[in-house]
Amino acid sequence: MLETSFCLKVGHLLLYAMSESNITEFINPSTFILLGIPGLEVAHVWISIPFCTMYTIALLGNSAILFIVKREPSLHEPVYYFLCMLAVTDLVLSTSTLPKILSIFWFNSREIDFNACLAQMYFFHCISAMESGIFVAMALDRYVAICDPLRHSTILTNPVVAKIVLAVALRGGVLLVPHPILARQWPYCRTNIIPHTYCEHMAVVNLACTDTRISNYYGLFVVFSVIGMDVFCIVVSYVQILRAIFSLPTKDARLKTFGTCGSHLCVILVFYMPGLFSFLTHRFGQNVPLHFHVLIANVSVLVAPMLNPIIYGVRTKQIRDSLFQIFTNKGT
Repeated sequence: MLETSFCLKVGHLLLYAMSESNITEFINPSTFILLGIPGLEVAHVWISIPFCTMYTIALLGNSAILFIVKREPSLHEPVYYFLCMLAVTDLVLSTSTLPKILSIFWFNSREIDFNACLAQMYFFHCISAMESGIFVAMALDRYVAICDPLRHSTILTNPVVAKIVLAVALRGGVLLVPHPILARQWPYCRTNIIPHTYCEHMAVVNLACTDTRISNYYGLFVVFSVIGMDVFCIVVSYVQILRAIFSLPTKDARLKTFGTCGSHLCVILVFYMPGLFSFLTHRFGQNVPLHFHVLIANVSVLVAPMLNPIIYGVRTKQIRDSLFQIFTNKGT
């Protein structure tokens, strides 16, 4: 009887020690597990086909924009500088997420190092904030070009463009630094499984087993101060642009300018709407199916980088002519 009670006590002590060691290890996980698209694991291979196609188009399209603008001195103007910066952010945004997503779909490679996850989180949100600022700069450029064309070259000089680009880069780089710093401090004792295709900020923070209100409040501050302000500036710019369009003398000029601005607005909506949907779903959309949430969240890293070089590049006459000249010269 004494031996039995002794063995039970030893067994309880061993179990307690093992559980304590597991919790201690799990508070600082060395890796996270990305599930991909929860509920659609069977279809991952099929889903990878459009994902890979859009990623390839984004890589080729944005690289072509950078090559053409660098090659053609006639394109060394503010609007094309902004377009080049947009191409760079699209390349970084898609490349920071898509290779890992495709490795999940193709090779079931779900593990991601803890530090790599935080780095991916930072770059995704940092580049997204930069891209938002670039859209504001491009809306400003369109506003000056349409509403005050005679002063365009004197208002948007190269030094002014350089300052705008620097301000956009610094704002995104500095404001998003607290995200990974705060996320690194939280203990993760619930699970290390992230039901997502990449390390999105709230998807990671929601795994913490402590009070994360600081991260939540700071996330709200970033959204309202960056995205909210940028959307406001874009709306004001395009309202003024539309007023100028409707005052143009000929119907053809109105239709042409309106078509260009309309396509720009569609791309801007494609960029902002998935992010807004994901932001609201994390906080209020508990009834939204998880696979639908994850699919929509991937639109901003897939569709926008694919569409930007097409809408802003191929549909721009100067770039289209330069691209045609490159191919015709190679042909001869």
